[in-house]
Amino acid sequence: MAVKKRQRLGEILKDWGVISDPGIQEALEYCQSEGARIGESMMALGLAEEEDVTRALAIQHDMPYIDLDRNLINATELSLLPEDRIKRHQVIPMGRDEHNRLKVIITDPLDLDTLEVLRFMLNEEPVPCLASKAKVRAYIEQNVGTTLSVDEEVKHFEDIDEDDSSIDDEDLDEGDAPIVRLVSMLIAEAVRLRASDIHIEPMANRVRVRYRVDGVCAERDNIPKRMQGPVVNRFKILSGMDLAEKRVPLDGRIKMRIDGEDIDFRVSALPAYHGESIVLRILRPEAAKLGLEHLGLEPKQKALFDRIIRRPNGIFLVTGPTGSGKTTTLYSALNELNRPDRKIITAEDPVEYNFTGINQCQVREDIGLTFASILRSMLRQAPNIILVGEIRDLDVANVAIQAALTGHLVFSTLHTNDAPSALTRLIDMGVKPFLVASSVQAIMAQRLVRTICPDCKDVDPEPDPKILTLLGFSKEESKSTTFYIGRGCNACNGTGYRGRQGIFEMMEMTTHIRQLAFELAPLSEVRKAAVASGMSTLLDDGKEKIRHGITTPEELARITQEMDG
Repeated sequence: MAVKKRQRLGEILKDWGVISDPGIQEALEYCQSEGARIGESMMALGLAEEEDVTRALAIQHDMPYIDLDRNLINATELSLLPEDRIKRHQVIPMGRDEHNRLKVIITDPLDLDTLEVLRFMLNEEPVPCLASKAKVRAYIEQNVGTTLSVDEEVKHFEDIDEDDSSIDDEDLDEGDAPIVRLVSMLIAEAVRLRASDIHIEPMANRVRVRYRVDGVCAERDNIPKRMQGPVVNRFKILSGMDLAEKRVPLDGRIKMRIDGEDIDFRVSALPAYHGESIVLRILRPEAAKLGLEHLGLEPKQKALFDRIIRRPNGIFLVTGPTGSGKTTTLYSALNELNRPDRKIITAEDPVEYNFTGINQCQVREDIGLTFASILRSMLRQAPNIILVGEIRDLDVANVAIQAALTGHLVFSTLHTNDAPSALTRLIDMGVKPFLVASSVQAIMAQRLVRTICPDCKDVDPEPDPKILTLLGFSKEESKSTTFYIGRGCNACNGTGYRGRQGIFEMMEMTTHIRQLAFELAPLSEVRKAAVASGMSTLLDDGKEKIRHGITTPEELARITQEMDG
């Protein structure tokens, strides 16, 4: 039987477009002169990044590649090897595979000595996986031997609670090291799990902790009731809130450095029946700078979007419920338009992300700094582009429309279910129909659907026929379409989904649609005209995402049921 010839590292990287033939030759010459390996030579010469070389080595040696930024390893898995061995050999245990073999992350596929040590220690054959040296080193420094896990911290307090009834709440202080450590670990864990929110919710006999990951809340754990006061106070101290005020809602912000990245948190405290409920909104800087190509727009939609946002004047509205990605879409548009020859001013409540080169104004209703007053003032600043966080009332709508009619490009959001409804909503607010018809350039409705985890993506042999019928797939279409599903893995925490992408409904204002708006035509007629002019509905766009293997019928059905509700 012929042995399969191992592909060369340079060939793999060349196939990926990372390196060229002259680059490979230069690296080979460096190898000979310095006595280094080919991968090390490429990195030393700046011809390839460490992650690219590591991925290529994993393919070359037929080993799984692990990206530690995307794979969370819990405390139980880390405890499968002694801490001193993890640090000495720079290896990370990451649970067992389907054959009950221990998977261990290493940094060098040719490090046979380390593999032999692991065999001896474990008394079994480990399954080696590969990750880059830099990420393994950073992960070990961050997670091994520094602090206890969240579970162990909570268990520590539960043990105190159970074993020592003489200890009362006054013995727990929000400045105590265990409380400080627990709160820091909760925040760091949520960030590593890609959560968008942390919910601390007091109940009758416990404090529930939930993380919202990819738009879905997952219960993390319960904190003992006796820790409620100190934990809530610790969050309030971090966010600069008044500790003595427990009767009214409070807002604050936290800035923390986690895994080498500065992360902002918007914090809200709300008095509830069993105590103050705390919610932290995690604001990642890169989330607002995705770029248009990563939003999930289909090519036809992206071309229209590009064309609309480059118009010199008019209103471009993005609609959808809270948490549907409207802000990210508008920021992506502004990021695209942010050039030295354009002046951009925003009125936001609150300012979530800071952009260089854009003048951002924070709404403060308590001192009379409202959307409308900021808008009127910003028009005297001679901007080219204006972003209004939300059109909430007639006053803001009228100023925005006047700005659009006097040569400004205005971006804003509305809370409506679909694109055609935005016209009706503006008219219901009291805006004159002829002003709506003449000022609005386009309306885009959107939702976010969870995307299938690429690490455990597989063909779904038996998609639910009821769901396919609900989504409008015909029998012939169901047979000819390949449906995919996420099986659940460590990378997606067993959910089968990782990340989210938008589904969109873009309605450009044609002469016919303007006429219908002016005549106060029924919503059904406006929608019919929009579809006739080429608009894909949210459902149609979602079905296209299913055909492309991006999401599942179950996920789209969940979103469309929310839309209908």
